[in-house]
Amino acid sequence: MDKLDKIFEMQAKLTARLGVRLENLSEQKKIDWILKYSRALQQEVAELVDSVPWKWWAKYQDFDEQNARVELIDILHFLVSIAQVLGMTPEDFFEAYQKKNDINHKRQDSGYAIKDKSDSRGI
Repeated sequence: MDKLDKIFEMQAKLTARLGVRLENLSEQKKIDWILKYSRALQQEVAELVDSVPWKWWAKYQDFDEQNARVELIDILHFLVSIAQVLGMTPEDFFEAYQKKNDINHKRQDSGYAIKDKSDSRGI
């Protein structure tokens, strides 16, 4: 089992332990869970931001690298949960990442002067 498979497996176990069932969700339930997880994800990003001294006008701040690492993992928890709501497997997730990464490189190669909304449709 590779590491991404293991992450997805561990997240599924945690989700089930919390009493959340992601199998056979209606479209409305998928929307509800995506919104819940996205809001949690946003909060974890805010907590990550608070781990670094972002207030350029304040001198009292410290960089809490250990906490930043923890918040990053919390972000991953919710990101994987969203992928699972969308029915993605680790293989789906990796393949989509690869395709989007290729598109991003092509955009940079071309100078990304024009947005082509159709270039991500095949992901």
